[in-house]
Parts: sequence; structure tokens; C-alpha cells
Amino acid sequence: MDLSIKHLSDNELVEQFISGNQQAIDTLIRRHRKRVFGYILLLVKNHTLAEDIFQDTFVKVIQSLQKRKYTDNGRFVSWVMRIAHNLIIDHFRREKQLNTVSNESTPVDIFNSSRFSDKNVEEHIVYDQILSEVRVLVDCLPDEQKEVVLLRHYAGLSFKEIAEQTNVSINTALGRMRYALINMRKIMEERNICLSK
Repeated sequence: MDLSIKHLSDNELVEQFISGNQQAIDTLIRRHRKRVFGYILLLVKNHTLAEDIFQDTFVKVIQSLQKRKYTDNGRFVSWVMRIAHNLIIDHFRREKQLNTVSNESTPVDIFNSSRFSDKNVEEHIVYDQILSEVRVLVDCLPDEQKEVVLLRHYAGLSFKEIAEQTNVSINTALGRMRYALINMRKIMEERNICLSK
């Protein structure tokens, strides 16, 4: 395997793949798998389904590159995330579940990182409970607001990236976040939920 290929930019790898270098697309997939798959999993909450959509995303990416349909030079990962986002929307439309996404499947522990490894068992239980309650609050939001919260706080996208991905202005994305926070506070008051330890 050519080790120097790993140091190429996304755009250079795209050019390499279009020129016939199969290793280039493998490198791109490995480079962005965690972020793209994590985003899909957050929205669909089902590991098998997320794997399917991830595969479909990169099949579409490869087909588009082969047909020279990639035009977002320098923004490869945003382009891939948009493709994944559209496939997720298509899935929910097909399943007619936009407003009734199941809560039965266990959500992935996205906060399972070394930053939290110092906590004792009791702190972990409290922290997990807070995460669980926050996720319930997020799931109560209208779809547009829920999407912005997930993209910002779970997938780590900037408001500029959220605006690009959801085809709205930055002001609209900011507004949706503002209303999401207002609505979450209302729900907390109505349900008498306290998220502090």
C-alpha cells in the first residue's frame, strides 16, 4: 500500500480516484467513516440501518465521482454528509416515520470517551441518566429543531455547516436552535425535570 496517499488532501484523493486509483476512495472512506457513520447513527438510532445507509452513501459518492458530478471542491466531507442526510430523509419518508421515530432501540453511547473515564460508578449512572433525559427532550422537538440540535451538539457541526447541510441560511439555523432551547426549557418545566446532579 502506498503510504504517501494518506497525506493527500480530500480533493487530491478525489482527483486520484477519478484518475483510476482505487486506494484513493478507500482512504477517503476510512478518513471520514467515524464522522459520517456517527451522524447517520445519531439520526436513525439503529446500527444495522446506519450501516446500510453508510454503504448507500458511499455507493452514491463513488457513482457521482465516476460521472464527474462532484463540484464542491475543497468541501468533500460536507458533500458526503449532504448525500447521507438526503438518504436518511428518503428512508424516513419511505417508512412514513418522520414524526414517530422509535425510542425502543438503545441509543449508542456517543459520550463514551476518555474525558469521562475518571468518573466513579455513581457519577456515571447520574451522567447517563442526564444524557437519557436530554435525549428524550430532544426527541420531543419538531423535526427541524431536533435536526439542528443533533447536528450541533451530537455531530459537532458548526452553524455554517448545518446551514449548508440543511439548505437554509445561518440565521434560520440559529433561529431553530434558539426555539429548540426554548421548547426544551418549556418541556422541562411541564414535566418538572431537573438536569443538575
